[in-house]
Amino acid sequence: MASITLPGAIRISPYPSNATSSSRRPLIHLPKSNPTTHPKANPTTHPKANHIQSSLSSNNTPNPPPNSSHQSKSTPNSNPLHSLISHPIPKTLIICSPVGLLLFFLSPIGGGGGGNNFFNGGGGGGGDGSWWSRFISPLAFAKDEESEGWDSHGLPANIVVQLNKLSGFKKYKVSDILFFDQRRRSTVGTEDSFFEMVSLRPGGVYTKAQLQKELETLATCGMFERVDLEGKTNPDGSVKVTISFLESTWQSAEKFRCINVGLMPQTKPVEMDPDMTDKEKLDFFQSQEKDYRRRIDRSRPCLLPAPVYREVMKMLGDQGKVTARSLQKIRDTVQKWYHDEGYACAQVVNFGNLNTKEVVCEVVEGDITQLLIQFQDKLGNVIEGNTQFPVVWRELPKQLRVGHVFNIEAGKQALRNINSLGLFSNIEVNPRPDEKSEGGIVVEIKLKELDQKSAEVSTEWSIVPGRQGHPTLASIQPGGTVSFEHRNINGLNRSFLGSVTTSNFFNPQDDLSFKFEYVHPYIDGVYSPKNRTFKTSCFNSRKLSPVFTGGPGLDEVPPIWVDRSGVKANITENLTRQSKLTYGLVCEEITTRDESSHIAIAGQRVLPNGGISADGPPTTLSDTGIDRVAFLQANITRDNTKFVNGAIVGDRNVFQVDQGLGIGSKNPVFNRHQLTITRFLQLKDVEEGAGKPPPPVLVLHGHYGGCVGDLPSYDAFTLGGPYSVRGYNMGELGAARSILEVAAELRIPIKNTHAYVFAEHGNDLGSSKDVKGNPTEVYRRMGQGSSYGAGVKLGLVRAEYAVDHNSGTGSIFFRFGERF
Repeated sequence: MASITLPGAIRISPYPSNATSSSRRPLIHLPKSNPTTHPKANPTTHPKANHIQSSLSSNNTPNPPPNSSHQSKSTPNSNPLHSLISHPIPKTLIICSPVGLLLFFLSPIGGGGGGNNFFNGGGGGGGDGSWWSRFISPLAFAKDEESEGWDSHGLPANIVVQLNKLSGFKKYKVSDILFFDQRRRSTVGTEDSFFEMVSLRPGGVYTKAQLQKELETLATCGMFERVDLEGKTNPDGSVKVTISFLESTWQSAEKFRCINVGLMPQTKPVEMDPDMTDKEKLDFFQSQEKDYRRRIDRSRPCLLPAPVYREVMKMLGDQGKVTARSLQKIRDTVQKWYHDEGYACAQVVNFGNLNTKEVVCEVVEGDITQLLIQFQDKLGNVIEGNTQFPVVWRELPKQLRVGHVFNIEAGKQALRNINSLGLFSNIEVNPRPDEKSEGGIVVEIKLKELDQKSAEVSTEWSIVPGRQGHPTLASIQPGGTVSFEHRNINGLNRSFLGSVTTSNFFNPQDDLSFKFEYVHPYIDGVYSPKNRTFKTSCFNSRKLSPVFTGGPGLDEVPPIWVDRSGVKANITENLTRQSKLTYGLVCEEITTRDESSHIAIAGQRVLPNGGISADGPPTTLSDTGIDRVAFLQANITRDNTKFVNGAIVGDRNVFQVDQGLGIGSKNPVFNRHQLTITRFLQLKDVEEGAGKPPPPVLVLHGHYGGCVGDLPSYDAFTLGGPYSVRGYNMGELGAARSILEVAAELRIPIKNTHAYVFAEHGNDLGSSKDVKGNPTEVYRRMGQGSSYGAGVKLGLVRAEYAVDHNSGTGSIFFRFGERF
């Protein structure tokens, strides 16, 4: 059935038309923006369908499944001259992550079946007219028949030959293609968008029938009032083709309207009987115009903001008459906004009302009509997963639900949210066309679950500061950790994990620490909008106390080890995406020991004769070497940081308070509080993307800690160390009831990493004397100090030179992790 266009409208024709230009209004096919090919291109090139791929992978290698390449193959037919112009938008994002995640989708810019709608690029008459064909069809050129050979024209050189004079039995090789604008009386350059209308390519081999079909397609697309095709013979037997045209124009427009027609049914074009009387034709056109107005009234408004409307109106005002080229510019402007905002599937498909004062722009925005969650095994087969669907569903952003327009940023957010569950080794978010709803999108989320149970063993040798601060082995005997995890219990993301650590595998009973933890998310129910997680653990740990550390002029101080064992239960509640609150109860027993693992009730020091005196500050509140205490603990964190090309920018605030309940040794009552504020200031705007350089960043950091009430020495705040004031050993500046730390660091990007300079200061605010036994004075520490230096990040290691301002000497340090 032939299709007919409304008076002054440009319609989508979802069916191939057999009508001639005399039997129907012409359809207009705007070419695609940013063409990837032009007449000088290689005719044998067949690029794949376009897609944008965003991959988060632990090995930095995207690993899409076998079906991730959405490419429809061209098949030979009677009309190989499809003009399905497709435009690659290469944009790959690779981010380090514990699991491999894949988000890919199809480019919104592509051609449909030839001659089917306004934006197919004007190619021949095949195709089903589906709007999604613009996404998944490869670039269709003329059938490559060079391998079959071609025929010489057999005519004298340099003569003009009309199309109807060519032989129907020969295969002509087209050496070049020229586009001649009859109104401007000049040949247009290859950058002109009209070049995209032609599916012929230099070097291609075509028959007379194919060339006639190409001319018919151009003549009926509506872009031209008149179009002709002629050839000029070359001495080598090939033909140079010239296409002369007169561009279509319409009256000037005073209004612009944009509508979303994505889920509206496409009406079949109606063929007009050429034998109609003038009155019947007028009635027919009026009826079609009423139908189109009803269609506009039933449509939804598009997402286009007011500034873009104003920009389009300015373009219409400056242009005067509406032309095919001006419609191309409007289309490019509208689609650019959609794609810049992440609406990757949006496509301008039609313009209407061109014979009125209002131009109507029809957009298929990419409405989500269905959301599917699938579990896969390691081979990609669909299986019944262990995870319950609501666990995944609650992590999806609202913009990825049915009824919303698909947005790439919502897809990325879904990846991040699902990845944060820690349940899956691979995550894919795949949009595809909805076969049951024209213009709709089905979003498929494919998940590969991690093994529910896992265990591992690691070995290590402990390093502690020796004499003059040089690192020494705590023991030549190897230690290590045995850990296990049972995750996703009952499919509700509950988990039980544990670890056992010893510094001596040969005699583990001498030094055994452990931690067993149970995590229970969604304590208000998996369907509750609240996101509260209950966590309980029992633990036994041993750490070297930095409180009992000597100053710069003191010989080595015998170390004091602090053992902590107990239970902890807390609830974590996400207040916002950036903020979380944790509150709970801690009950623990603290034991202080010397380097021989005997209970130590006081700190030790080395006497001038080499002996050791145990008359230092008391190590516990009870003066027995063993304390028991119960207290409430709360922590609120607001982390508004993000990565810009690998550099962290934003701000982070942490506030923690511990409140003693008067339960335990000597009924301790205290309030210990800490506030940490860190700012990562981006000093220069940079273009974001894979391989782009990070910006320079200025880090400003402040930390305050204080305690009111009972304070055992092992809980005193210490100054000095890689995460306090660099350039000093742990606790080398002092141990105090209250401290203040300030720091500044300037990070300068260099190739594949960054260098930095820093300055830091720590101060005990005169509160060292308020710690029981005053360990700061006993061990001859300053109570305050500053440092400055420079460093470079080498992978996970910080290599830095820091100057101890108190002594004026500098040292080189190698540290793991970040300072802030």
